[in-house]
Amino acid sequence: MHKYDYIIAGSGLAGLYTAWLAAKNGKVAILTKSAITESNSYYAQGGIAAVVDENDTPSLHFEDTIVAGRGLCDYPAVNILVNEGPQRIEEIISAGMHFDMAAGSLALGLEGGHHRKRILHAGGDATGRMITSFMIDKIKDNPNIEVFEDHAVIGLLNQDGKCYGVSSWDTKKNKEEIFYAHNTFLTLGGTSAIYRRTTNPSTTIGDGLALAFNAGCKIGDMEFIQFHPSAIYTNSDEAFLISEAVRGEGAYLLNEKGERFMLGAHELAELAPRDVVAQAIYREIQHQEQDFVWLSLKHLDSNMIKKRFPTIYQKCKDLGIDMTDRIPVSPAAHYTVGGVRTDENGQSNIENLFVCGELASSGIMGANRLASNSLIECLVFGKRAVDYAEKQKKEQNFPKFEKTYHINKNNAETYYVLKSTTANLMMKRAGIIRNAQLLSEGLYKIDKLREDMPNEDNEYYSLLCHNLLTVAHLILSSALYREESRGGHYREDFPQDDDKFLFHIIQEKGKDIATQTVDCNL
Repeated sequence: MHKYDYIIAGSGLAGLYTAWLAAKNGKVAILTKSAITESNSYYAQGGIAAVVDENDTPSLHFEDTIVAGRGLCDYPAVNILVNEGPQRIEEIISAGMHFDMAAGSLALGLEGGHHRKRILHAGGDATGRMITSFMIDKIKDNPNIEVFEDHAVIGLLNQDGKCYGVSSWDTKKNKEEIFYAHNTFLTLGGTSAIYRRTTNPSTTIGDGLALAFNAGCKIGDMEFIQFHPSAIYTNSDEAFLISEAVRGEGAYLLNEKGERFMLGAHELAELAPRDVVAQAIYREIQHQEQDFVWLSLKHLDSNMIKKRFPTIYQKCKDLGIDMTDRIPVSPAAHYTVGGVRTDENGQSNIENLFVCGELASSGIMGANRLASNSLIECLVFGKRAVDYAEKQKKEQNFPKFEKTYHINKNNAETYYVLKSTTANLMMKRAGIIRNAQLLSEGLYKIDKLREDMPNEDNEYYSLLCHNLLTVAHLILSSALYREESRGGHYREDFPQDDDKFLFHIIQEKGKDIATQTVDCNL
């Protein structure tokens, strides 16, 4: 019997960081469905946003976040983020994390939507890899932490409104294992790999979201999928991310005629919020022959580019692209703005179940995530969740949960075909530009796919199929309900924002779609 004080499901920054903190209080198990390095955090290039410069203030960071969120940010959550973020940065630096320096001070970058340089980076464009590797080093020799790779969480152990742990599937041994814990943390990332063109690892298909939804968690704002404006365009579906920081250093976006089309699209031009840039690129592509636009760096210092962005430069070189000249780019699904609704301590509506990182809908992101706020959210709310869990800690008896899952390998091929079909469907029906007809057709097709998928009770691949279609349905339903355009959700049949939609859309299993008022009180 696996029994711990804390179970952490997921190995991105939110999971690693909370495990590190929680290990000071008791025994911790980290479960991850692939390798511990396979996460969005690991591949994050841009950096981590926090006020560390004397010319910046939390109030300015607050304002930039609110503006990017287009009226749907919950003020208390944003206020916590911008005021506690600097403390979390100071703590991890004290613990040995090294960020890039310039002239004896932290080197700060500028990204879209920010009006001050407040983006810390490490290894140039390898911030995610550096900070997650740093956390992995912190936990790998910790006697209070056990890591279980190749363990996909398939269920929550819930009874009477409380969570007692998780059921997991050991994908190497093809068997179910039960893990009990006083506190369970879901840090399983987003859903963007449910789209065909994505910057995410292929594993990021929202199984954590489906897991939480099936358990009775409230899911919020799933219509807001952030498409990163600049991912390398290739003839395949590979979509390697070109960090927003590249535009922050002065790169231009050019159409096939060589025109800077962002100058007329927004006052911040290439540094406009991501939704604005992604939509502008999409429109340019619709009116030209080529399926991409150019990200031009030829006017910038080539040595600076190579030094500042070594990972991107090498990737471009491998693809036969000269980054110091220009890069073909088009948008790709990148970040899930919505997720499991949590309070200011990361607590879901299920007792002893905490959700942190991209999987959480904490109220910070609103309708559109401000660049580089995601990594700092992991630290700020991971810390708050662990502290709160420890305060509430009390001895409890664990009900007995039986192993019930099996595997039918004959269903595997059906699942992989369904995954590809769903990715194409989501790209066509719930992509950057949406309308009622596309979304309604998408929901109809999802229902038809559900009729044909394997439906064995407690069977691993049947569960994966069900989860995939559950996530697609949540996104499509929420997008159809919001009859306006705001942030990462653009409806061509409702192209303007509408104040009557200034609310969060909440979905809960077995209930009709509901709404929740945005908290604008401080």
